[in-house]
Amino acid sequence: MSDKAIRMPLQSLIQSMLPAVEDELRRAVADVKAPGMDMLHHMLAYHMGWEGEGAGPSATGKRIRPLLVLLTCAAATGEWERALPAAAAVELVHNFSLIHDDIEDNSPLRRGRPTLWKLWGIPQAINAGDALFSLAHLEALRLADTLSVETTIMATRIIQQTCLHLTQGQHLDIAYETRRDLTANDYWPMIGGKTAALLAACTDLGALTANADRAARENYREFGRLLGLAFQVQDDLLGIWGDAALTGKSSESDLVAGKKSLPVLYGLDQRGPFAARWAAGSIQPEEAITLARQLEAEGARAAAQATADNLTTQALQALDDAQPQGESGEALRELALKLLQRQT
Repeated sequence: MSDKAIRMPLQSLIQSMLPAVEDELRRAVADVKAPGMDMLHHMLAYHMGWEGEGAGPSATGKRIRPLLVLLTCAAATGEWERALPAAAAVELVHNFSLIHDDIEDNSPLRRGRPTLWKLWGIPQAINAGDALFSLAHLEALRLADTLSVETTIMATRIIQQTCLHLTQGQHLDIAYETRRDLTANDYWPMIGGKTAALLAACTDLGALTANADRAARENYREFGRLLGLAFQVQDDLLGIWGDAALTGKSSESDLVAGKKSLPVLYGLDQRGPFAARWAAGSIQPEEAITLARQLEAEGARAAAQATADNLTTQALQALDDAQPQGESGEALRELALKLLQRQT
């Protein structure tokens, strides 16, 4: 997300919000400091992108989830500074899930750097992920410093339910690896947990901390959920047909990895040449380009793009129904469009 590509007011709001998010995250992670905990703190700081070789903006990521919380809060006419603990909590949950995903997926790299388990081993990486999980819930409780106890309890419940939903989605993702009977209908419960649940929580928490009414909260939450679904479908498209120079990974990797993405499940539903080759065994790297062309010829790319476009339209309609206000409302819409029109 380059500054040149960001119009006002999103650029201005990001410049105000991101430093505050980073300060809140650093404060939260500092809670693990205690005698003998230097290594654990360094592991967390490394994973968050603050320490170690390659530390910096490319290692921290874009902090999209906390931005969604704060922009939603402001768009719902709340004071976004009061929502900072919620914004930090969702980013900590996100990073906890990344640590565990890297272990479960046997991924050696995260944002161009070795993953925690590659550097410190699986047991200590699990401990680090568990620490971020705990810090996320402690951070949510900090909402009581500026908001009501009732709001704090509701926010904490949202985060806990979201963690369960994330785990359910990851369970399905792993379970699907060995299943041969999947259809496109099986895709939605998986990504509803893995991707959409946390984005829905972000916009819900933003509206909650702004004390928005029930109807507005429901619309904001639906906006986040649909945004997450569309985001994942777009990611699936990039994983097969994306420009490797822009995405930073080979466009053949999702097919070689055997991911049950939406285009793949669509192709399997067609029971054509693609499905026959898929059933024959693992895809080799040298086959990926030809198989991607076959998948496109069978209509999978067009169908997935149409699905992403439809979900985008629905997400933006839900946002309009929430009636976001001011520059923050404009920025929230702009951020959503950038996420859904990305090439990386």
